[in-house]
Amino acid sequence: MVNVVIVGLGIIGGSMAKAIAEYTDCHIIGINRSEETLQKAMECGAIHEIGTADSLKKADMLILGVYPEVAVQFIRDNADKIPRHCIVTDTSGIKSQICPALSEIAREYGFTFVGCHPMAGKEKSGFDVSEATLFRHASCILVPCDAPRQAVDKVADFMMQLGFGRIVYATPEEHDRMISFTSQLPHVIACAYVFSPCCKHHKGFSAGSYRDVSRVANINGVLWSELFIENQQALLPEIDTFLENMTAIRTAIAKGDRQELSQLLNRGKLIKEELGE
Repeated sequence: MVNVVIVGLGIIGGSMAKAIAEYTDCHIIGINRSEETLQKAMECGAIHEIGTADSLKKADMLILGVYPEVAVQFIRDNADKIPRHCIVTDTSGIKSQICPALSEIAREYGFTFVGCHPMAGKEKSGFDVSEATLFRHASCILVPCDAPRQAVDKVADFMMQLGFGRIVYATPEEHDRMISFTSQLPHVIACAYVFSPCCKHHKGFSAGSYRDVSRVANINGVLWSELFIENQQALLPEIDTFLENMTAIRTAIAKGDRQELSQLLNRGKLIKEELGE
C-alpha cells in the first residue's frame, strides 16, 4: 500500500488515520465534510493531504469511515474514479446490506471490496477522541464476500500492522447475527436502563455495576438507529430472548420463589464460568 484514502475522520476513521501514520509508511489522504476536522488531522499528522473525490484516482486502499448508507452512496457516486487495483474496505457495524451493494459495484467497475468491522471504540465519537492505539489487541472482523483471497490477505496483514490482535472471518449474515448480541443488544439495554427515574439520582449510590451497565448509553443516536433498523432481522430476536429471560427472573421475584430465582441466577453464573470470563 502506498496511498491510503480515508473517507470520514470520526473516531474510527480518525483512529485509522493516526494508526496508519504511526505504524506504516503509507501516504494518507483524508476526505471529510468538516474542513475543521481536516485541518486538525493535518496539524497532528494523521493525514498528509486533504483530498477530494478526484483523489480516489491514486488510491491503493480506500477506507470508508462513514455511516453505512453514506458509504454505499459515496461509492456509487465515485466508482468511476477508483482504480481497478484499489482495495475498498469499510468500517461499518452491519454487513448484510452494505456488503452485497458494494460488492456489486466493485464487480461492475473492476476494483475489489472487502468488508471490515474493527471491534473497537469509545462511548464518545468524533476525531477529537480518536487515537492511534484504539485498535491495540482488538478483533478485526473481515467479511470477504467474493473478494480474491490475495486481497483479503492484504487487508488482514494491513490491519494487523495497525495493532489488531486477531482477525475473524465471517459471512455478512454471521457477522450481523453475532453483532446483534455482542454489540447492539448491550446498547439497547444500556439506553433502556438509564431511562429509569432513579438514574438522575445515582450519585453516591452507584459503583461498578452501574458504570458497567450504563457505560454505552452514551450513544450516537443517528448512527445507532441506522444500525439497529438495518439489522432488525437479527436484533429483534435477541431483544425478545432478553425480554423472556428478564420476565422469568421478574416472575420468580414476584412469586417469592427463592429456589427458582436462585437457579436462574446460578445458571447465569455457570455460563460465565464455562466461558472462562
